[in-house]
Amino acid sequence: MNFSSYIARRILNKNNVKNNMSSPIVKIGTTGIALGVAVMIITMAVITGFQQQITKKITTFTAHLQISDYNENPSQEPNPIVVDGAVLKAVSAHHNVKHVQAFATKNGILKTKTENEGIVLKGVSTDYDWSYLKPYVSEGSTLNISDSAVSKDIFISKGIANKLNLKLNQKLLVYFMSKKKLADTTFSGQNYIEYEPRVKDFYVKGIFNTGFADFDKNLVFVDLKQIQKLNYWNPQQVGGYEVYLHDFSKLEQTQEELNDIVGYDLIVNNVKQMQNAIFSWLDMIDVNAVIIITLMVLVAAINMISALLILILERTNMVGILKAMGLANSRVRSVFFHVSLQLLAKGLLFGNIVGLGLCWAQMQFKFATLNSATYYLDYVPINLSLVHVALINAGTIVVCLLMMFLPTLILNRITPVKAIRFS
Repeated sequence: MNFSSYIARRILNKNNVKNNMSSPIVKIGTTGIALGVAVMIITMAVITGFQQQITKKITTFTAHLQISDYNENPSQEPNPIVVDGAVLKAVSAHHNVKHVQAFATKNGILKTKTENEGIVLKGVSTDYDWSYLKPYVSEGSTLNISDSAVSKDIFISKGIANKLNLKLNQKLLVYFMSKKKLADTTFSGQNYIEYEPRVKDFYVKGIFNTGFADFDKNLVFVDLKQIQKLNYWNPQQVGGYEVYLHDFSKLEQTQEELNDIVGYDLIVNNVKQMQNAIFSWLDMIDVNAVIIITLMVLVAAINMISALLILILERTNMVGILKAMGLANSRVRSVFFHVSLQLLAKGLLFGNIVGLGLCWAQMQFKFATLNSATYYLDYVPINLSLVHVALINAGTIVVCLLMMFLPTLILNRITPVKAIRFS
């Protein structure tokens, strides 16, 4: 057995420590490391879980990228576009593009016998990927859309259903203002826009509940052909195309590459631009994580320094004897370095057990709940990453061992004569 390791084990032996002043200090130091590591693991799991789940919910409604008309319309009713088939094929063939789907939106007023509610209708077609919304279906089912017939089904949120007391298969009316370009017979060649009120009847096919109030409060889904008929569009005209990606981390890079493909009259926007406020909030959470992790590492390191310093001062006599036997300062320092390693290893072990255990319990039982109106989620999400856990452990080890060097400097000032006399 290594000499330094042997002496370190003797120093930390329960029989040698329990009656000394260093006993509670050693326990506090180990506990400090354990709590610090546990807090860091939980912090990273919760923050990355928040970012992952909220991004997933946002992209459920807006996708990762949207292709639309270059001349932006500030309302919820985008200008119609017609995209060449070759361009769409090139977009779909991009290595990071997972799925492309057409959509259009239109403002309306949903009316029942007793209530009115402003809504945004999102028209989708047969190419719409319902897999993102299916986990949030609370009643009924998603829309069944065909290429030929125009569906009268509507897919609404639970918030709207509760507010207007709507049930499955219930008939409801939606009122719109549609604009139509007409030719002026008085002045040849002149056109003007006429706005006309229109009404459509729909039947509640399904009810969804994502807990994301910003979208649930007014967004409903209908057949895209309904929007095209209301706007007097031809079958090739749509409001835009939603693009889902394989790798979200390459969002900006893919956006630039698709902008080159679609041409100058169209533009590709990413979800971070469309939902800037929410993603700015998520970025601020990253800052909080950095602050928490930094503080926890410092607390763990300070606890270790305190424990090691007490152990050195308490064993001044032993240090003097070791030096009198001919051990150099570096060898004596190695003894206390091994002491630090053993305390650190014990703290990391318990910290990982506590941190990973609480994360696992939250993933299984979701005992920590949230107000979905404020946080967009009804429970604290957890995203356990082995990479993050490994980095936290490695960072803690490096910082603690570097800071362990400071208290061992006092060993250089201890001489054998003074140390033995000190006893």
